[in-house]
Amino acid sequence: MSETTASDAPGVTLRNPATGELIGRFPWQTAEEVRATLRLARDAQPEWAALPLSQRREIVRELRRWILAHMDEFSTLISNCVGKTRLDALATEVLPTVAGCRWYEKHAWKYLKPKRLKNGSWLFFGKSSSVIRVPWGVIGIISPWNYPLGIPMHEIVPALLAGNTVVFKTAPETVAVGVFLQRMFRESGIPAGVFSHIHIDGPPAGDLLLQPGSGVDKLFFTGSVPVGKLLLEKAARTLTPISVELGGKDAMIVCADADLERAANGAVWAGLSNAGQTCAAVERIYIQQDVYAEFVGKLTQKVSALRVGPGTEFNVDVGPLCTQRQVDTVQRQLEEAFQRGASVAAKAGPAPAPNPNFISPMVLTGVDHEMAIMRDETFGPILAVMPYTSDAEAVRLANDSRYGLSASVWSRDQGKAASLAKQIHAGAIMINDHVTSYGMTETPWGGFKDSGYSRGHGHYAFEAVTAPRVIITDWFKHLRRQPFWMPYDIKAYEGLKGALKALYGRGIATRLTGFRRALSLLPRMFGKP
Repeated sequence: MSETTASDAPGVTLRNPATGELIGRFPWQTAEEVRATLRLARDAQPEWAALPLSQRREIVRELRRWILAHMDEFSTLISNCVGKTRLDALATEVLPTVAGCRWYEKHAWKYLKPKRLKNGSWLFFGKSSSVIRVPWGVIGIISPWNYPLGIPMHEIVPALLAGNTVVFKTAPETVAVGVFLQRMFRESGIPAGVFSHIHIDGPPAGDLLLQPGSGVDKLFFTGSVPVGKLLLEKAARTLTPISVELGGKDAMIVCADADLERAANGAVWAGLSNAGQTCAAVERIYIQQDVYAEFVGKLTQKVSALRVGPGTEFNVDVGPLCTQRQVDTVQRQLEEAFQRGASVAAKAGPAPAPNPNFISPMVLTGVDHEMAIMRDETFGPILAVMPYTSDAEAVRLANDSRYGLSASVWSRDQGKAASLAKQIHAGAIMINDHVTSYGMTETPWGGFKDSGYSRGHGHYAFEAVTAPRVIITDWFKHLRRQPFWMPYDIKAYEGLKGALKALYGRGIATRLTGFRRALSLLPRMFGKP
């Protein structure tokens, strides 16, 4: 797949990080082209929102069928752009996207339909209220390169079902996937302007999407903490709501009674799939001292056996890092850790051909929380392990982080594991598994602290892409005025005091006295005061 223009035109040239093979050259769109896309999205939104939900659901059904029909193309394209294996792409992007589309399509009516509210006080006994969810309008989505299909589709699909139009920007490294998504939506029958992919460099994108008066009505961003904070500052100037998910430094607690074989297998997959380039990857493993040696033995055996190489073959487990910037981050953290006394307990073999983007997965021991590799997001194929002696220490270590996206506890004692999970400051905690919660569409996704504050997936996704609007109807037709409307006088004041005591006073006598005083309000309400 490629888009070609003059070689000196501003843009991005994509190459497979595993092989160096050219994917294509993609010119940046101009600022005016992006503004035109935003105008088109705004013009298309009212008509799209006016369609019956059944018609919008049908288009999502077509999207799901299209993905199923092109799953090999998706897996190959994602593998070529990011470097992950095709099985990684299929299992962690295509599969949860198809399942997510089905869930949102099936449950949209339930969470988007009007909801009648129960009356909260007898003071307003004549009123009936209901809440409807209304689309924000134009939704902007800035998505990262590590999961160019799996992450944005959990925002795009609910947004479209709710009646929004979507302007989508993927990372420069995965522009080709964005172009492929544009084709998918077009061939699935979505009207012009309802979904648009823009490809523009990162720095100007925020200014264009958040421009006063003609930007998006709400922005979704998944990416780094510094960029997320910058976008929040920009959004504050126009009061544009923004949803942010900003990465993690996930902890895994292995208890003494855990199934160590399962835990080791889980750590390898959750920490090293996509070469560790997952916001919810296992990066810190805390192991109960009594089973530390046994667990590390199992872990080192499994990591040493991993096969590293390009995702062009199916007998490869771990691919390369996607960008030179990420390679530099991992190398810097490793060098600092080694200088402070960390050592390599296990390391997978090298890639079959020299390539600086390949960093062989490894297990680090002798680490502590003074090291960047235990504090900062690594986003690479490194598993750092530490022993602990007590449950309290395990929780303290897990919480000793500025991130709080997800975590896991591994134990055969479900009650004990649940107790530990409730003490961890993270948005999603799994017991005897990790990361898989992202693929469970019905569960909320999001974190605390520097991982962001937003929630998506499930019904939280529909809440995120809509705003509540309340409609209040007064059914008491003969009521001429409320008791607290003008003109004011002492009788109204005393009557309202009586109403308060009748409804909320302590003791029968107090409430009866209040009720009698409240009756003095009736002439004011039904006739002249």
